[in-house]
Amino acid sequence: MSVPRIPEPARLIVSILAVDEARLDPVRPKLTEQLGPLEEEIGPLPFDFTSYYDKEMGTGIKRRLWVFSNLVDAADLVEIKLFSNELEQQYSEDGCRAFNLDPGLMTLGNFVLATGKNNAHRIYLGKGIFGDLTLIYRSGTYRPLEWTYPDYADTRLIDILNALREKYKCKLTREAT
Repeated sequence: MSVPRIPEPARLIVSILAVDEARLDPVRPKLTEQLGPLEEEIGPLPFDFTSYYDKEMGTGIKRRLWVFSNLVDAADLVEIKLFSNELEQQYSEDGCRAFNLDPGLMTLGNFVLATGKNNAHRIYLGKGIFGDLTLIYRSGTYRPLEWTYPDYADTRLIDILNALREKYKCKLTREAT
């Protein structure tokens, strides 16, 4: 028989795709009010893996990563994704999003993104939200899986996530003592 255990708290990272960084100015305080202070902001990073978002947001999309200071319970991912969806809708114009917010949870063993789209490799978490196992940590690095989006499989982003994992690991150690 397995004994249920609460896992260690996760590091919350919100990946943001946007053309115009100024469009994010009113979003930052809303996210930090709800999710706590930012520990780190990374980017802009190139986003040249797909033109999927161009029609909706325009060309020249860049990625930013907002890394939150407060560690979170993995069970909170559903509410975090619902909140990020509300913000996307609130700042949409004529049915087009100004930005895309993708909350993800980093643990020592994996990186999971929240999504509203089901697929064979996604686990239903509740309220219409699924957990997408995007990367697993093996042999000293995060590793993509056959379904990992190409941008998350890119070594540049994996290097950033590996560095953030080291900081997260130190934070877990500090908070445990």
